[in-house]
Amino acid sequence: MVHAGDVQRLFLQAIFSRGILSENLAKVLWKKCVEAVKGTHVEVSYSNTEEAWDEFIQGVNTSLNDLDFEFKSIQDEVDSKRLFAMDDELAQVATDYNAVEIMYFKAIVEQIMLARNESFSVSSLAALREVSAGKDKMNLTKSQAQVLLGSFVANGWLLRSKRGRYSLSSRSLLELLPYIKSTYSEEMIECTICHEVLTKGVACKRSNCKARMHYHCFKAYRRRKSTCPVCSLDWPQNVTDDGLLPVGELAIRDGDDGIRQTRGSVNSDDDEEMEDEPSQTETKSRQPQRSQAGKKGKSKNKNDDSEEETDEKDATDEEEAEATPPRRRSTRQ
Repeated sequence: MVHAGDVQRLFLQAIFSRGILSENLAKVLWKKCVEAVKGTHVEVSYSNTEEAWDEFIQGVNTSLNDLDFEFKSIQDEVDSKRLFAMDDELAQVATDYNAVEIMYFKAIVEQIMLARNESFSVSSLAALREVSAGKDKMNLTKSQAQVLLGSFVANGWLLRSKRGRYSLSSRSLLELLPYIKSTYSEEMIECTICHEVLTKGVACKRSNCKARMHYHCFKAYRRRKSTCPVCSLDWPQNVTDDGLLPVGELAIRDGDDGIRQTRGSVNSDDDEEMEDEPSQTETKSRQPQRSQAGKKGKSKNKNDDSEEETDEKDATDEEEAEATPPRRRSTRQ
C-alpha cells in the first residue's frame, strides 16, 4: 500500500544510486518522488520553498539515524554551489577500489593534509613518490599509480589542477569528513565564517591570527566589514590584493614538494628528503611562515585552477533525474 512516507523511500533509493549531487538535482529528485507518490492518488504535501526543503532533509536524516548514515551538504570551495552526498566515510571508496588501491588513496590524502604552509595539495611527482614510500605494503608500480590517480580524479575523489597538483575534491571533503576529522584533527582547518572544512581560500597575514575564509565567505564578509573578524587588521577589498595569504595550491613554496611529510615533521627543518623535484616558482613572499598544527578557520585566493566543473543546469538535472532509474546500493545495510 502506497503512503506519503514512500516519498522518503524513493528519494533514498535515488540518492544511494548516485555519488555527490548538486542541490538543484537533489530538489528535482524530491519533486519527482512526490509526483510519483501523488500519481497513486495519495495526498502528499509539497512546497517549493527553502523551509519545506530543510524540513524534508531533516526528516530524511531522522530516518537514517539508526543506520549510521547522514545526508549531508557542503558548499563547493571553488564555485560556492551547495552539494549533497551520503556521509559514509570510506565505504563508498571501498565499492570502487581494492585494499591496495585504498591504501594508496589514503597515502595521497595524508600528503595533502600534511602539506606545508597550508597548501593542502601535492604534486604529481610527490604523489607517485608514495609508491616507493609504501613499497613494503603496496604492490604497485608507478605506472599503475599514475592510472590510479587518473581514476581518483575521474571518479571525483581528487582534483587535478592545470599545474598538475592534486587536492581534495568536494566529494572527498563531504563523504570522507568523519575520517578526515578523526585522522587529521590537528591539520584540518575550518572557515571562520561558515565553520566548514577549508582547503582553499585566504588567510589573515598577521602573525598568529587564525582567521581563514573560503573565497565566497570572504566576498560576503567583505561587503559588510573591512577588518579581520579575529584580530581587526584592515583587510583589502579583493582576495587578489596584497594583504591576504593564500590557503591551498598558491601557498606552495619552492622546495616544499621535495620533502615527504610525515606525522610530526610538518614545517620542521629536519624533514626526510626523498626524490628531488623541480621547484615551483614562488607565487608571493609570505611572512610569517605558518604551521599546520592546531588551527581552525582559513581561506585562499580565488582562482584555484581546478579542471573539474560543477556547473549543472536545472534542465540537465531534470534530464538526469528522469533518465537514471533509482537503484539500491548493496554495500551497506
